[in-house]
Amino acid sequence: MKITSVDILALKKDRAGTRPIICRINTDEGIHGIGEAAVGIGCGARGALELIKDFAPMIIGMDPMYNEVIWEKIFKRAFWAQGNGAILMAAISAIDVALWDIKGKACNLPVYKLLGGKQREKLRAYASQLQFGWGVKDFDPMDAGGSVDFYCKAAEKAMEQGYDAIKINFIRFNRDGKLLHHLDTTGYLSRDIMKMGEERLAAVRKVVGPDVDIICENHAMTDANTAIQFGRMASQYDIMYLEEGCTPLNAAVMKKIADNIDIPLAGGERTYTRWGFLPFFENASLSLIQPDIGNCGGITEAKKIADMAHIYDIGVQAHVCTSPVGKAAALHLEAAIPNFTIHEHHFANTTQAIIE
Repeated sequence: MKITSVDILALKKDRAGTRPIICRINTDEGIHGIGEAAVGIGCGARGALELIKDFAPMIIGMDPMYNEVIWEKIFKRAFWAQGNGAILMAAISAIDVALWDIKGKACNLPVYKLLGGKQREKLRAYASQLQFGWGVKDFDPMDAGGSVDFYCKAAEKAMEQGYDAIKINFIRFNRDGKLLHHLDTTGYLSRDIMKMGEERLAAVRKVVGPDVDIICENHAMTDANTAIQFGRMASQYDIMYLEEGCTPLNAAVMKKIADNIDIPLAGGERTYTRWGFLPFFENASLSLIQPDIGNCGGITEAKKIADMAHIYDIGVQAHVCTSPVGKAAALHLEAAIPNFTIHEHHFANTTQAIIE
């Protein structure tokens, strides 16, 4: 079997503002595979599309079953890929996931079997990003979670659907419901922000009761000191994880947070390849890693990252904020790894994208 062509599809933005980039690899035996570059949030999607175009000629004529060989070839020949950049690794990831799709179809086997088989029959899942709503129709998800009541209703809807874990960024929107991309503060969260966050968190905990897990998502809007400030407040509400407490570029900063709060830390959606995750393994700052298969290096690399995490007793939850292509890849990986913790069901996965 040989690779004959590569098609790239840019999808329109969905209601969550995400723009998936889909890669389809075709073969001379009529089997094709689908992959996704998971940099659809914010800026970067078009860059990944152009890079897949650049990478495609490198793999034409190659055997698609040689996914490790193709991964190494692109990684070494792309030159800049060895710098571990998000857009480059997302393009490699899209190609790699498509190759695994081909492999599964050619062998007539689900990918989880090719990865070694299912470790479990069920995957626990949580409802993710409830600050944007959950099951609410006809609303703008970028202008949503202002009132405390909004968070409570979203949590109630998730519980009605059977979820026993939810994730919310309690400081993503101001009191007026305006989306905040960052906080205009370093080293100290104002009393108003702290009060706002706690009002929402306390209300949600009261609504869901003691038996539902809450993950606090900070989207790196806090730095080390403000994450500690927020985490110490949040710890009284029995938090499962604090996610992205700071920018994930300095593992020592993440370690400072871990050493100063009682909540386990999670992160990894903006960390790429084994090399990027290694410092967090070595300093034991993260209790849960969240590699995104669509940008960390694909299924090939995500499996290696998960295996490395297993050495350090660190759990794995694939980051999923993409189309159903990325979601499917995550489910296969999570079924096969022994250190799976929980699956992210993102509110964006409840919407549909349309091919442009």
